[in-house]
Parts: sequence; C-alpha cells; structure tokens
Amino acid sequence: MAFTFPLTIGRSSLGICSALVGVVPMLSSCADESAPGQPNILFILSDDHTSQSWGIYGGHLAPYARCENIGRLAREGCVMDNTFCTNSISVPSRAAMLTGQYSHLNGVYTLSDALSPDHDNIARQLQKAGYETALVGKWHLKKEPSGFDYYSVFHDQGTYRDPVFKSADNWIDDDKGIGGRREKGFSTDLVTDKAIRWIKGRDKTKPFSMFCHFKATHEPCDFPERLAHIYDGVVFPEPENLMDFDKAESGRTFDGQPLETMAWRWNKAYTEPDKWWTYYPEMPFEPKGKTREAVRSEIYQKLVRDYLRCAAAIDENIGRLLDMLDEEGLADNTIVVYVSDQGYFLGEHGFFDKRIMYEEALRMPFVIRYPREIPAGTRNSDLVLNIDFASLLADYAGAEAPEGAQGRSFRENLKGNTPDDWRKSVYYRYWTQHAIRPAHIGLRNDRYKLIFFYGHKLDMTGCDDCVSTPSWEFYDLKVDPRENHNRYNDPQYADIIEEMKADMLRQRELYRDTDEGSETMRQIMENYYSKK
Repeated sequence: MAFTFPLTIGRSSLGICSALVGVVPMLSSCADESAPGQPNILFILSDDHTSQSWGIYGGHLAPYARCENIGRLAREGCVMDNTFCTNSISVPSRAAMLTGQYSHLNGVYTLSDALSPDHDNIARQLQKAGYETALVGKWHLKKEPSGFDYYSVFHDQGTYRDPVFKSADNWIDDDKGIGGRREKGFSTDLVTDKAIRWIKGRDKTKPFSMFCHFKATHEPCDFPERLAHIYDGVVFPEPENLMDFDKAESGRTFDGQPLETMAWRWNKAYTEPDKWWTYYPEMPFEPKGKTREAVRSEIYQKLVRDYLRCAAAIDENIGRLLDMLDEEGLADNTIVVYVSDQGYFLGEHGFFDKRIMYEEALRMPFVIRYPREIPAGTRNSDLVLNIDFASLLADYAGAEAPEGAQGRSFRENLKGNTPDDWRKSVYYRYWTQHAIRPAHIGLRNDRYKLIFFYGHKLDMTGCDDCVSTPSWEFYDLKVDPRENHNRYNDPQYADIIEEMKADMLRQRELYRDTDEGSETMRQIMENYYSKK
C-alpha cells in the first residue's frame, strides 16, 4: 500500500541532495496540447543505476548522490520500494519490460539473444491506440526495433563518447555490422538532446510515448568532463560486507565476481587496449595498499567515484527533460517513469556487476509521476515486477497489453488501492551459466528469499561449458537484510523453506516456466529440488 513519502534522505556538507527539501517548483501554465483521456508517456530507462546510489532509497551512499531531479520526481510522484527484475541482466530485462513476458516466452534468455521484430511489445500496442512512438538511446536487443514511429539507437550497447546511432534509414542488425552514424558528444547528453527535439517536433494532434534510454551507469562508468571533479577529496563509506573474502563464513554457495576482477579489467584495458571491449576513465589504476583489505578498499573507492560521476549526468539530464515538459506545457498530462533495468553491486559482498538474485542486483529502483492521478510524495511497498510495466502503460493509454503479457497493471496500487489478490511473492530466473555465477531460480516474498542454483547451461547461449553442483540459499530479510548468512540448513526455518519450495513450483506452473521437454532439468529437479 502507498504511504506519504518521508523526506529523510541524507544530505552531505556538499549540499549534493539539497534540492530534496524545499518548495516544489511551479509547473508551467502553458496549455497542454494532448487529449486528457490519453496521457503522454516519457519512459526514462538507465542501465545498472542501482538503488543504493539514487539518494531516495537511503543507504551509506545516499548523502553523496547527485539526486536533485530524481528527488524532484519522488516529491511529485510515487517511489516504488519493491520493484524487481525477472532476470538480472540488461538484454533479458529490457525484453521483459517491452513484452510483459518472462524470458522463456519472449525468447530473450541471455545477453547473446535478440528480440524478434515480429514479437509483440508495448510500443506496437501504443501505436494501435493512436500514439506517436519514439525510442532514443540504448536498445541492445540486436534486431531492428518495432513499434516505433521514430528511433535513433546505439549500435550494440553504445559508447559513452561519440557514440554511433542507428535509425530506420541506415539500420543493420548488430550481428551484421555497425552501420549508423557517429555523433560527437557525451552519450547521456546526446540521448536527451534527441528526446527533447523529437518531443518538441512531434505530431501535436496525437499523444506521444518517448522511450528515452541511457547507457549510463553501465561499465565503464564514464562521465562528462564537467563532472570530473565533483568528488575530489571525498572518501566514500564502505558497505558492511565489503571485506567478504570467504564464502564459507556466510554460507554462500558460489564464488561471485569480486572487485579484484574489476581492477584486472581496468589494467587489461589500459595495457592491452586492442584485447578488451572498452576503455576506462582515469587510468592507470595502481593501488598502493599492501594488504588485500587495503587493495579492495582502493578498488571500491575508484569504482564508486566513477559510478557516481556517471550517475550525476543522468540526474542532470532528467532535469533537462522535466524542465522541457514544464516549458512545453506538457507536465500535467505526461506520465514520467524513471527506472533502471536492474540493480548493481557496488562492493556489497565484495562484488561488482549484477546477475545474482541478491537484493542489490534484483531490485529495480522505480519512480513515477503523473500529476492528474498519482498522489505526490508517496511510496508504495507492493511487490512489482518488470513484466508489469507494459500492462501499466497500456492501462493508462487505453491500449491493449502486448499479446501473451504475463504482467498486471499496478495503476490502482499507485493510487493507494492495492487489490486484495495482489501477488505475495515474486519468481525469478537467471538462465546464464557461469562457473562463478551458476544459473538459478528463486522466490522472494515480503520477508524471505529462497534461491536454487541449478547450475546448468541447458541449451542457452553465452554460457560457460561447465556444470555446477546444485545448491540452495535462504535468507531472512528482516533479520539479515544484507544477506550475510545463508540459513538454508537452519532448523528453525525448515517449515518456511518447504512452503516456499512448494510456492516456487506453483509460480513455475503459473508462468509456464516448467522446462518441459528438458531431460537434464527434470533430473536436476528430481535429484536436488526436494533434497534437504
């Protein structure tokens, strides 16, 4: 249910989050040209911009986040506290948002997969409902976008500096070549420029939907020069489990991707740039610490400094978009969503990256503003999934949800009217098998989390050719919110675990994720799922 948004976000002595308090700016008095019955939609999506760094979710980095405009959206709209992805990696998560379907139905399981242009999506349904539709920035789904009257998207996942944009007149699928045209500038600024130009020049007789997708804050976490010095001299506080070097102490059953691998990548790209896929800012990195703890701390400080500078450019550009809506008289009848495609580890558990069903990677920070309907300054704690987004937008637009959508509109939830039959748990599946991050399924409810690492690539693309011994993890998020202690073998939780195992099987049936026809998965489930 929704409740009043408490303005308790931390403020540093630098005044970084000072705009989260004070008077809400007056909206423009210009006439809104779109029909009241069909609101405009501005859907802003970032990559890996984790909730720990948004400033509106608390945490040890909140006082340092440049979050003036994210904070403005929070004050003027609703913050979702429990929004989760169904597969914590960019390509599958983006496909789930567009189609309203889990990976096994939309065909996008791993980073190596593509979304077919023939597959229905929310943009195609908005077109049918009379919307003019546009997409700018990161697409990353490899095949040509469908359902958009206009698009200008990066080749592959794009670059931060002078990115290549592809459009309908020069499209080449990502696996066929680069194509497109290189444009000078910083990617976050360029994407915003394109979104603003298109909205101002749109067909004003129709409602519009603009999908504005940033590359930031994805690795390599670059930033424009104007933000290079905003954290000079700052020493960021560390997460409590940064020094998690021994998985045996926590009962974790997989190795994960430690921060030291990030440092290896930095130096690989610097010393052998022709053998690495990207560059990194402010190289070389030469840690001075002599102990493993000191070295890890230094890696953490660089990662967070780069990351928060990269994120600051997002916040600046969200401000440009909000100001444009005010100036054009569009703010009152435009739904503005800002969301990240998944979360990201910033040193928690000693990790970076995402993919695992731990909170930092699973959670999708999400804020939405619609002055005509959503109460300002509220928060909502209902369990929402990325497959719900398409149905929500369709509901507002008076459109049909994409064919086969498995999600559900949470429009009433946002008004504080949570349906009695709203979901009480969320089902997750990460399909990519790596030795350090086994493929897994999981279930999370309002207190507990159960994860089954089945550890096999099955027939998936982009996987290691390895098999992991299946394992279980269980966390009580009320007493252990940082997931520091795997309690799967704790007798006090035995009954709860059995109930969640049964619920996970029900969820698999509900979402039709039953691995029908896979003899390998049948054997894994038979030999390990019910095993104590």
